Formats: sequence, structure tokens, C-alpha cells
Amino acid sequence: MKTTHRRRAMSFWRSPEDQPAWARPALLGLAAVAAFAYAWGMNSANLEVFYGAAVRSMAGNWHDFFFAAFDPWGTVSVDKLPGALWLEALSVRIFGFHIWAFVLPQVIEGTLTVLVLYRTVRRVAGPGAGLVAAGILAITPATVLLNRGNVSDTLLILLLVLAVDATQRAIASGRWQTLALAGLYVGLAFQAKMLQAWIVLPALYLAYLLAGPTADLVRRCTHVVLSGVVVLIVSLSWMTAVSVVPSHDRPYVDGSCNNSIYSQVFLYNGTDRLSGHVLTQAGCRPASPQLATTESHLPVEVVGHLSKGLGRFLTGGFGRLAAWLFPPSLVAIIGLLIETRRRPRTDARRAAVVMWTIWLFFTWEFFSDSHQLNSYYLAALIPPIAALCGMGLAAAWSHRDSRRVRTTVLLTVAGGTAYAASLVPGSAGVALWAWVSSGTLALAAIVLLALAHRPALARWSVPAGFTLGALALAAGPAWASAASVRDQLSPFETPYQPASLTATLAQQNAGALASIPALQAEADRVPANQAVNTIESSQADSFYVLATGREWLPVGGFTGQIPEPSLSQFEAYVRAGKVVQVTVAMKPRTTNPDLLWVAAHCTASTTKGTFVLEGVHFARYRCSRADAP
Repeated sequence: MKTTHRRRAMSFWRSPEDQPAWARPALLGLAAVAAFAYAWGMNSANLEVFYGAAVRSMAGNWHDFFFAAFDPWGTVSVDKLPGALWLEALSVRIFGFHIWAFVLPQVIEGTLTVLVLYRTVRRVAGPGAGLVAAGILAITPATVLLNRGNVSDTLLILLLVLAVDATQRAIASGRWQTLALAGLYVGLAFQAKMLQAWIVLPALYLAYLLAGPTADLVRRCTHVVLSGVVVLIVSLSWMTAVSVVPSHDRPYVDGSCNNSIYSQVFLYNGTDRLSGHVLTQAGCRPASPQLATTESHLPVEVVGHLSKGLGRFLTGGFGRLAAWLFPPSLVAIIGLLIETRRRPRTDARRAAVVMWTIWLFFTWEFFSDSHQLNSYYLAALIPPIAALCGMGLAAAWSHRDSRRVRTTVLLTVAGGTAYAASLVPGSAGVALWAWVSSGTLALAAIVLLALAHRPALARWSVPAGFTLGALALAAGPAWASAASVRDQLSPFETPYQPASLTATLAQQNAGALASIPALQAEADRVPANQAVNTIESSQADSFYVLATGREWLPVGGFTGQIPEPSLSQFEAYVRAGKVVQVTVAMKPRTTNPDLLWVAAHCTASTTKGTFVLEGVHFARYRCSRADAP
């Protein structure tokens, strides 16, 4: 029996017969390193509190779970589709309220993405290319930081890589069912991140139309149409289910002015994102003055109100997140297209290059035109960059006897390393190590590749030069990721950001976590059927709901602009004794009609009085049933 168990354990580490002996052990080791980086310090992670509050409410009961309620009473929903939040809510429901329970799904999803990307690239370019691609994905800061938090993009990226993998299998087999599976993955990705999931569809379908094995173009088009139908059905399924439920039986849909989930997805999270004119439709209210500068306190490189254009990702904080290997990926695209230009129409490797290239540039273009861009969005650029670099390196290795190829690799190493060095600010604590290690490796690689024109030296100098060159290019993102894990940065931060900012954010997070017992004690003193407090905007409510799991009634949704609760509903809450304590912004003065009613009809609190928070003067009021006859 012991021998049998030992054999099973050994078989887990052994590579399949069609792969080198080193492939699976190296991949599993890489996945373990990635999981460690994602999970390090996860019990004190700096959560995105709005999503965290929604997850805790959703974990409380199945009604809130299905409808993605932000608050425990289910008065208003979260302002996104809940695909990724469902997994987090299940984790919290199973394991209880622990910070790590919010992060655990992202750690698992991120690690799975490393494994799936290896399989996807290996399928068309071999295990070496797959391992390089998986390694780049695992060590790039945008990916590392994303998977250390609780935002939805981790699941989005996993599902989209699965969609590419399914499309490659469809190109090999010609089976429409496999292409429909790719559509299923994209539809599920839509549940996690809405319209961003559809950006990859041109990549998948153009590659299939180009390289599908079926000779009949009409038939290939039919397969694409069938897959597109699957995308639409799966993408719109939950939205349609919510839409047919009467409004009084579900939360008000946040991010919409007419209680419509379609408005939330296609306007608020669609055209409004591109134009910057958020919730200007009929039915919504203007934002109150104290809410009009949402996120203005965050660094400009974290929440990107930067000038539009393709270059916004190539420097500064955004560049340090995602652009380290962008130059080598461009060289790889050109080299791979040249190498495969005379291949048959059905060549799988060229189809893969087309897919990854279109994914990269369509996503890049979409982000470049967005009015607002959170830093963690850039993680969606990393799978195509990683795959193209892995495939490009494998192609260069297969043609290593060519002087032109060796020269191209030499120039790529020199230029890529110099560009990576320019991304590291002089004030960074490990800048010297990053520059010295990258520079030394690059210089050694350049010398070895330059010596390769001598036949007597080429046998050992070429492999060594390729290896050291790859390590030189990887050193920049690896150092940045290591520093990010060391400093326990979150998805909203960037590598090598000012130490003062890192310290401030860490102190704020530690203070927030330390305040949870006191908030819970305050909530426990309030009757279960009564809101602990009423505050304008679910954004301002977020931490209190997250910390206590109790109702802190949000007025106006995330932005404070939606008409929920209506004035009549708010008065009904007061009459029923559900709303007693209310916090109202007085200077600058709120414009929300519910809170203006409170200031006119309820009694100013004499025990807790007024306070100032981030320059805004607030007053506390107590309402009684008699205030709303």
C-alpha cells in the first residue's frame, strides 16, 4: 500500500510522455512560487472595501448572494456584475469573516492561470515556450499585485486564457463545439468584468476564420456565429434573470438611473467609462459636492486620470506595472509573423500569434481611450505579452544558428534591458540591485552572443547567451515583484512607489483593521432590525459594512447619485424605526433630498455632535418615528 501511494505521488511530479522530464516539475515549482507571492501576508491584505462589503453582505443570505446586494438589507446592488464576487462570497460563507478568505479565490485563480497559460503556449510552441510564458506571467508586477487583492480581474484573465486555449483546440480539430466552449468561457468572463471580456472576441474569431481546418469559409463563419450566440446567451443570462424579477423583490440596481441592469452594464460601466460623464441620464441626481471628487485622494498613477494615448502605459507607475517586456513582445510579433509567413493557412502557431497580438493591441487601445483607468486593469495585458515572449524565444532558439537571429536577440536584450532600467526610479530602495543584476546579465549575454560568430565558441556561447539574455530581461519585473511582495502592496499600488506613500497606506490599513472590534461593538449595541447608521453613498458605507456585516444604510448608491432610497421609502424607514442615526454632510452641504429631509425634520445629536473628515464637516442626527408621520 505504501509503495502504491509513493508511486502515485511520484506520478504527479512526472512529466507526460510527450514532454521533457523537467517540464512538469519546473511548472509546478513555478506555480508554487507564484502562489506564495500571491498569498504572502493575505490575512492583512489591503482589500478593496466596496467589493469586500458586498461580498460580506452576499455571504449573509442567498437572496443577497444571487442579486449581488451591497448591504445586508439588500436595498441596493453592487455596481458591477457579480461573477467573481460570488466565488469570494462562497469563500467567506465557508470559512467565515477573515481577510484571507476574501483573497483566497484570487490566489487560486491566479495560480491556475499560470498553469493554463503554460498549457496554451506549449500546445503550439513546445514546453520551453510554455514555461517561459508562465514564468513571465508569474513574475510581472501587474499580475502579482492583482492576485494579492479581491478585485474581479483575476477571474476575468483566467477565463480569457481558457478561451484562447479552447480556440486553439478548435483550430486543430475544426469542431464547432470546442469553439462554442471558448464562447462559454468568454460569457462567464463577462459575468466577472462585463464588456472587457468581449474585447478578445475579435482575436479568437479572426484566428479561427484564418486557420480553422475546415476548407469551407462559410462553414467556419457558421461556427463563429454559433460560438457568438453562446457568448450572448451566457453573457446576458443573469442580467435577463434579474430584469424579470419585480423591482420590489430585489435590490435597486446601482450604477443605473432607471433600476436597469442593462443600463448599469452598457452605460455606467460602458460608455460612461469612455466619456467620463457618469450617470448624467434622466432619473439620477447630481453628485453632492463632498462626493464629486471621488478617488481624488489617490495617486494619479494608481487611478489613472492621465492624458489619453497609447503611451500612457509605457512610463511611470503604469509602466512599472506592465510594460517591462513590451519591447521584446513587439520583436517577437514581428519575428514570428516573418517566420510563419509561408506556412499553410491552418498553421496553429501563426494563428496563436494572431490571437495574442490582437488581444494585446485591442486591450491596449481600449485602455488608452478610457477616461479613468485603475492600475490593476493592466494585468489583462500580461498574458499576451508573456505568450508572445515565450513563443518568440522558442522560435529564436530554433534558429540560433542564424547570425541574423542572434543579432536580433542581442539587440533585443540590449534595448529591452535599457528600457527596463529606465522604469526603475532612482529613489527605489533596490534600484541598485535591479540595475546591477540586469546590466551584468545583459552585458554577459551580449558578449557571448557577439562571440558566437566564431564557430569554435558558438557551441557553448549561444546557449549561454540566450539563457543570460532571458534572465536579464526577466530581472527587471522579477525585482519589482519581489519588492512589491516584500512591501505587501495591494492591487491599487505600484512597484517602487514612494516609500512615504507605502508607509502611509500600510498605516491606514493597519488602523482600519485595528478598528474593526470597536465598530463591531458599536454595531452590537444597535437592535438587529435597525441600521447602525445612515450615510450618503455606499462607497462611504463600505468599510463599516465590511467590518461589521450589519446594515449601514447607503443613500444614493456608490456615487450618491441614484434615486435609492426614494424620499417616500426613506420616510417609511424612519416611521418603522429602521433609521434612527443619520450622518449628514453640512459643509459643503449635501444635495441629497433624503438627507436634506433629515436636516429639516430630525434632531441634531448632542452626544456625538459634529466632526470633520477629509475637509468635509458632518453632523449627526437622530430621527424618531414621530418625525415621519
